[in-house]
Amino acid sequence: MPCEGCMERDNMSTGATMEFLLLGFSELLRLRVLLFLFFLIVHLVTLAGNMMIFMAVVMEPSRPPMLFFLCQLSAIELCYTLVIVPKALLSLAAAEGSTISFLGCAVQMHFFVALGGAECFLLAAMSYDRFVAICQPLRYAAVMSEGLCLRLALLCGLAAFALALGLTVAVFRLPFCRSRRINHFFCDVPAVLHLACTHSYAPELTLLAACLLLLLLPFLLILASYLCIAVALLGVTSPVGRGKAFSTCISHLAITLLHYGCATFIYIRPKSSYSPARDKVVSLVYTNITPLMYPLIYSLRNKEIRGILRKMLRRKKTAQVN
Repeated sequence: MPCEGCMERDNMSTGATMEFLLLGFSELLRLRVLLFLFFLIVHLVTLAGNMMIFMAVVMEPSRPPMLFFLCQLSAIELCYTLVIVPKALLSLAAAEGSTISFLGCAVQMHFFVALGGAECFLLAAMSYDRFVAICQPLRYAAVMSEGLCLRLALLCGLAAFALALGLTVAVFRLPFCRSRRINHFFCDVPAVLHLACTHSYAPELTLLAACLLLLLLPFLLILASYLCIAVALLGVTSPVGRGKAFSTCISHLAITLLHYGCATFIYIRPKSSYSPARDKVVSLVYTNITPLMYPLIYSLRNKEIRGILRKMLRRKKTAQVN
């Protein structure tokens, strides 16, 4: 039975001409200019920070596995912010929000989920790197070879993009209500699902299955790695050695907690608890603040990154003097 008020999707041209309206923060008209400047400044600083780390690692001739994965993480964050923030800025520039086409909304959702999933898998690969470095230090160079790192990075990207494609297709095959107003600043999965004219639990099951594969599976791998690391550190008698080994994991742990804390809050929950205002605030942190924190955390905590950045600054000063 077709649902009352749903879009007619009998012909193939409907999806091409259909548009959604991203309301963004249209209810905060008085704060629109302030929010626009905040989004813009954070976006530019995030791009600069991640680009700096990406270029620093790329220009380094010898790259250990952790720096290789960090380069991948910075590239993901660069693409991640470019997928979300420009459209959010447009929605703030327009008093009543901005429109996005059916195809554009699907593409944005796909890349958002794919890049977020690739980050989850990459964080799992980074935890495995820490496990080998601490639990099997004598075999580290042999195990974490350049070939293995490349295969892990490729697998993370392909798996995430395939799962995201399946989720996006499942969401956009649903019938949508005539009210095409998305109460969000981008095409997030819960916000688009909220427009679906169906009382079935199938869309939620699809989202749950994607979350299990994109969020829970990498998290279990990270948890297993750190349990093995904790057991190995219990056998270290020297407090200095134990603290030094644990300090190499702090940056990765901080990023993992930031990423999984927000993602779990938004996606692993029933549709009935959906709250547009609360989701927009959490998404604001998830898509703007956490990508800004990543380069700060790694540049402050990682000695190798600090060393590479110092070398870059010295080269720049030398070039200016010459």
